[in-house]
Amino acid sequence: MDSTLIPTDLIPTSSTKTDLFYKDVIAGLRSSPKRLDSKYFYDANGDKLFQELMNCEEYYPTNCELEIFSERTDEITRALIADGDAFDLIELGAGDAMKSSYLLKDLLAKKADFTYLPIDISDNVISYLNITLPVTLPGLNISGLNGEYFDMLEKAASMSSRRKVVLFLGSNIGNMPVPEAIEFCRELRKHLSEDDMVLIGMDLKKDPKVVLAAYNDKEGITKRFNLNLLERINRELNANFDVAKFDHYPTYDPETGACRSYLISLADQQVDIGANETISFQKDEHIYMEISQKFTIMQTDQIAINTGFAPLTQFFDGKKWFVDAIWVAG
Repeated sequence: MDSTLIPTDLIPTSSTKTDLFYKDVIAGLRSSPKRLDSKYFYDANGDKLFQELMNCEEYYPTNCELEIFSERTDEITRALIADGDAFDLIELGAGDAMKSSYLLKDLLAKKADFTYLPIDISDNVISYLNITLPVTLPGLNISGLNGEYFDMLEKAASMSSRRKVVLFLGSNIGNMPVPEAIEFCRELRKHLSEDDMVLIGMDLKKDPKVVLAAYNDKEGITKRFNLNLLERINRELNANFDVAKFDHYPTYDPETGACRSYLISLADQQVDIGANETISFQKDEHIYMEISQKFTIMQTDQIAINTGFAPLTQFFDGKKWFVDAIWVAG
């Protein structure tokens, strides 16, 4: 197997990451309405809270996709192996690789010629995967990449010329409004060659009460997950958010399929960020945190076609609440 280490001078330094974090936070909180970038949810504590969220009763997407990956493993891996040529299996936003581990194990059992390249913005996640997966999955060739998706896809392309199979699971595509999701898929296609594949997980429209409960769990994990970003800003950017003065508020629009999360200021207040920045909040003012978009089946096919892919096949859970679709780059 080909494996190339990333030169250390190409890896962002801690200082560079902190500067970018600060820049993005200030830009978001200066905007009207205020917003924070959901990619910054995932520090070590955010990763832990998200794991708790995936295991809570109301949060159905994880169990739906796990059902697909555990019960349709053979069909999925055969589709990915295709003609049997060597390939790079690239996972965008790998997390703990719980779902993709089903595929990795079966690909190893089938003696597929592949290298696993997990990409994640959390260096904590990549360190964990690089250490644990070779132990739990003997024989796995892995090279974790820590950084932004498209930057790391370019690195992956420079590491080998083999066919690419990209995993984008967990309805991460739903963390963008539909126009941005379409643009993301179009950009993804630009980073791939003809006949490369994408396996994409997309959460489907369903009973609005089921959707809303998943983002407003009774244990308050989603709330803590959102508030943790304010705590991260305190820790890493020397800010003084009083998280007790903010509350979590989710909404779901069954017409558009947009489920949005906000933090609401419970008082008139000012927050210092570093030595030179003060942000004012009015009582009841919101910070837009993230979107979790839900799709129709027709939408999933249309997005593929409109962005340079051909829909190949779809895998559903038993309730048809979630779909994992395979697209081929045209």
